[in-house]
Amino acid sequence: MTAEEQLTALNLTLPSAPPRGGVYKPVVIVGNVAYVSGHGPYLGDGKYLTGRVGADLDLDAGKAAAKQTGLALLATLKAELGSLDRVKRVVKLLGMVNSTPDFGEHPKVINGCSELFGQVWGEECGIGARSAVGMGSLPGNIAVEIEGIFEIQ
Repeated sequence: MTAEEQLTALNLTLPSAPPRGGVYKPVVIVGNVAYVSGHGPYLGDGKYLTGRVGADLDLDAGKAAAKQTGLALLATLKAELGSLDRVKRVVKLLGMVNSTPDFGEHPKVINGCSELFGQVWGEECGIGARSAVGMGSLPGNIAVEIEGIFEIQ
């Protein structure tokens, strides 16, 4: 099944690609690699999931925010590439969690995005290298920010 077919089978709807929040390009393509700028858990209509994991949000809500961030990344990739079927594999993700100093489960939060990509492209191509770190704050108090590197065709 293609990535586009997988989204339909999973009954997932992509939000619109999020608006830019600064002076940068959402995606830069160099050869067969797409570098995707950091995205937050965009819901559409200028709205994001906000709050600090460990204070305002629990682990499950943080993981849901990471999944929503993954959907926003997919929306941008689709807008830039024309189809998610052009993505050959996930190379690397950097996940940043807006969390309290004592929260230490950052990788479990970012699993929300990684699991989504594993469902869309399969384990072999959808799961790449990854880093997951905690941050004292993120822009607009968003719960999660994730950037990615993708091999494309």
